[in-house]
Amino acid sequence: MPESRVVLVTGGGTGIGEATARLLRSAGHEVVISGRRPDPLHRVAEETGAFPCPADTTDPDAVRHLVEAAVERYGRLDGLVVNAGTGRSGGVGELSDEDWDTVLRTNLTGPFLVMRAALPHLLEARGSVVAVASVSALRNGVGNAAYATSKAGLLQLCRSLAVDYGPRGLRANTVCPSWVRTEMADRRMARFAEEAGLGAGGAGAAYEEATRLLPARRPGEPREVAEAITWLLSPAASFVNGAALTVDGGVTALDAGTVPFDFRVIPRAEGG
Repeated sequence: MPESRVVLVTGGGTGIGEATARLLRSAGHEVVISGRRPDPLHRVAEETGAFPCPADTTDPDAVRHLVEAAVERYGRLDGLVVNAGTGRSGGVGELSDEDWDTVLRTNLTGPFLVMRAALPHLLEARGSVVAVASVSALRNGVGNAAYATSKAGLLQLCRSLAVDYGPRGLRANTVCPSWVRTEMADRRMARFAEEAGLGAGGAGAAYEEATRLLPARRPGEPREVAEAITWLLSPAASFVNGAALTVDGGVTALDAGTVPFDFRVIPRAEGG
């Protein structure tokens, strides 16, 4: 790939996508940022010089126009960061059809549509794809059926790109973060704080509680995940393909069966 690359980042208006766009722009790359909400995109664009292109990635026509706009503006596409995502809580017995469909369409079908539309250009550039999944793609938790399923599917979708198109020069890898301070995580932590009765500590206390077992003992910052993404996009990762890189403060290295040696673990609610 050329030293200066053209990268499309979905979910580029906030959180990990925003941090990735900022990091790429600071390194001199051209960046197209996409998302459903125009206002965050335009804010990031004004501050970084990225090109904002609002789009709903679950809409095939919108995806096609998004990729066309990126290529028309810059003449090529070297990298793709698939970051747009959503979540709905619930086990299999609690999830509605609507919640299941929303999560799977946003977290799995949307990435498929963007990858498919961008693929000819990425193959021409011998480019790179990075999908933002989650440690939920590798480990599961209570009430996480739709989100975990969608992220596990995303990991395998990305690996399919690596297997099918690696011989033609395409690299496709996945990052799997744990708790990272993003807009979506902040909302979940606010609910957790209320449910757990954490009082005035709010989301901050909830993050502390949720990361108590992490070897890092803290949540990640969007920039820390963005660093991993930009490395995977770069020629420095030229022999990395089909990988699932955990950016998780060490949580997936932890044997849950040893937790009671250091902590007294009791359920918050009956059956919890």
